[in-house]
Amino acid sequence: MPPHPVSVILDATFFSRRDGVLVARAEGRNLLWKKIETEKLDRYEEMLDTLSAAGIQPEAFVIDGRRGVLQLIINKFPGVPVQLCQFHQLQTVTHYLSRRPKLQAGRELRELALDLTKTSRQAFAMRLDEWHSRWQDFLREKSWNPEAGRWHHTHRRIRSAYRSLHTNLHWLFTYQDFPERHIPNTTNSCDGSFAHWKNRIKIHRGLRKDRKQKMMHFLLENS
Repeated sequence: MPPHPVSVILDATFFSRRDGVLVARAEGRNLLWKKIETEKLDRYEEMLDTLSAAGIQPEAFVIDGRRGVLQLIINKFPGVPVQLCQFHQLQTVTHYLSRRPKLQAGRELRELALDLTKTSRQAFAMRLDEWHSRWQDFLREKSWNPEAGRWHHTHRRIRSAYRSLHTNLHWLFTYQDFPERHIPNTTNSCDGSFAHWKNRIKIHRGLRKDRKQKMMHFLLENS
């Protein structure tokens, strides 16, 4: 284990429906990992407890923004800064808007999100506020749903994309607040390793389950 404080990247991946791994990674290598069948919050809590028990000193956390994990870290490691992965934030915006939004408001919001890695919190917040001021009446529009018998917001997906950016804004630029700690702004270190491991295992597709597990353990220990 590193004898000095490190920025810990937490991320999970799955090799099949109920065969996954949750990894804590820092400085280009895996610190700890845990086999998981589901990505429930208690799996992350167990990992955080294991980090503490192992004597690892997190000076920051980098996470993908999964619901509940942020608050869990804040509770267990008060005062330790958290960076939400900017790449995953862009993925969330794309999920709501698609890569080619049809409406002008959606196109402008996606273009704004594409600049996440190229700007500062202050500049991004200002542009996001300007976008919201320009489109707030549009976002308030409602449509009648005769089947449900009630009104609903017409542009719900654009509203959701905006709300995600607005809610997460405080944690999207943490790395800029602590330049001396060299906090990554994405979980790409984990994501790149995940892709490598999956490719290696895919080559040996015919392995028995026990040998596949041994190969996975070897890759984790040597990454």
